[in-house]
Amino acid sequence: MTEETVTNTPEENPAFKKGVEVIQALQSNINKALIGQKGTVEMALTCLFAGGHLLIEGVPGLGKTLLVRSIAKSFDGDFSRIQFTPDLMPSDVTGHAMYDPKSESFHLKKGPAFTNLLLADEINRAPAKTQSALLEVMQEKKITIEGESHPVSSPFMVLATQNPLEQEGTYPLPEAELDRFLMNIHIGYPSLADEKLLVKVITTNEIDDSILFRDLKAVTNSKSIIQLQTLAASITVDDALFDYAVRIVAATRDWSGVQMGASPRASIAIIRAARALALVRGTPFVTPEEIKSVALPVLRHRIVLTAELEIEGISIAQVIDDILEQVPSPRK
Repeated sequence: MTEETVTNTPEENPAFKKGVEVIQALQSNINKALIGQKGTVEMALTCLFAGGHLLIEGVPGLGKTLLVRSIAKSFDGDFSRIQFTPDLMPSDVTGHAMYDPKSESFHLKKGPAFTNLLLADEINRAPAKTQSALLEVMQEKKITIEGESHPVSSPFMVLATQNPLEQEGTYPLPEAELDRFLMNIHIGYPSLADEKLLVKVITTNEIDDSILFRDLKAVTNSKSIIQLQTLAASITVDDALFDYAVRIVAATRDWSGVQMGASPRASIAIIRAARALALVRGTPFVTPEEIKSVALPVLRHRIVLTAELEIEGISIAQVIDDILEQVPSPRK
């Protein structure tokens, strides 16, 4: 992708077609490694181009680490992984200042958060103090050590995985931290055909699963990713769709069985994600379908149900589906 001025009208912008081509190359490249997870890849790239952070839930072995490594390798970005544990310290995430007796001065020892893509594995295994170490870097894209701020690389994205709270040794994420994640997606099992293909690929003449990303090559660079984020922000959104997004979020605040609805930050997140998804899908404008597609991952972690609804076995996903059915969408 070349450096071209991004205009306010993507339809007239020559960078739009080139941007779509880059995204298609990224998707094709990542899907070679992450077999059977095309929907997950689409949403992960949507979150990246929307400039947000992604919370991922799913049972072990579905490729969460592989997803992050594949994205990073596809644009030649830096990748770091932190395994969150109950004894993890905040400095293990951000880094710390070390005193050098020879020079009689402090030197910065950067932590894994100084990267492009940060995988925070099992983030709710660590206590709140360590979880909160990510807050500043997620929101401000900078890290403060010994009173001095240090910017992280750009683009920067946190992809965090978490275990179900009913598992032993987990801590609920603070609401302030949950709200920092633009989207929350669930990785499901691949189809039988995709799983069969996956098994054949990694067991035929191979002793480990490194083949899945061994042949991946960078198809773009960090500068191009930043340009795509700028391009996504310029995707056309009709005023009726702004109204639609706000009405969906507002409905969560007085919906029966919802103890805490979503804030205006959710409305902003829906529009940003919808713009990015439209770009990923190769369209220069947002339709109601993009709003509906991102509503669940954007709202899932921002809504708290009443105990009565949980006892009845009704999930947040069901509530959001009901809201989408009840809130009328504008005509295309």
